[in-house]
Amino acid sequence: MRLLSEFGQGTSLRRGDATQAVRRGMEDALWRNSINLAELFGVEKSAMRITVEAGVPRAGIVDVERLRDVFPYGTPTFDIREGGLAVPRPDGEGEPTLIASVVLHVALEGVGSGAG
Repeated sequence: MRLLSEFGQGTSLRRGDATQAVRRGMEDALWRNSINLAELFGVEKSAMRITVEAGVPRAGIVDVERLRDVFPYGTPTFDIREGGLAVPRPDGEGEPTLIASVVLHVALEGVGSGAG
């Protein structure tokens, strides 16, 4: 059962790096909040199940392996899809600025599922 959701936005200003835009969105969602969910329910932090949903241009090239280390504990899964925004440069040259919208859903193994 999902216990909380946090939202973030990330960008790749000059390189058109969709993975970096998603990573920054994940960090935005995490770093603005301090929620001790595992401690609240008296379970180990390793019991955290984190679902990352992100909308970003060029979703098909996002390297989720480069995103896993954002989480110091828990088990993340990723659902990356086309979305976000690509803002062209005023001169039309170079890579557009990519903007990713990210939501992190957190559940705890054994909490709210009738198992514990």
